[in-house]
Amino acid sequence: MKKIIETSKAPAPIGPYSQAVLFDDTLYTSGQISINPETGKLVLDNITMETEQVMNNLKAVLEAAQMNFDNVLKATIYIKDMDDFQVINSVYGSYFDEENAPARETVQVVRLPKDVNVEISFLARK
Repeated sequence: MKKIIETSKAPAPIGPYSQAVLFDDTLYTSGQISINPETGKLVLDNITMETEQVMNNLKAVLEAAQMNFDNVLKATIYIKDMDDFQVINSVYGSYFDEENAPARETVQVVRLPKDVNVEISFLARK
């Protein structure tokens, strides 16, 4: 059964999509960018803070589905500049136990919504 997941602890969608969809035991998150849900403003001070905001937004969506980072099976990371890869990877990695880390791809793209530098989405399962 399909269930829409939404939480005020993550940014509201900026288009016709849901923060996440839970189908049976599998969660499909939409890509999260660095919008602070409390202020509605982008966190773009530096790539570390931007990535932390993205991961905190994803954490809120996972929690709304009664999951955590241990449930993540796959991640997709879109970055604007591959030169930021090491910093993004370091911040991202701090949220996972290395022995239980999900599968992942990281792709450099020309442009992301609202001209952010990083967007991440997850596939997770209870």
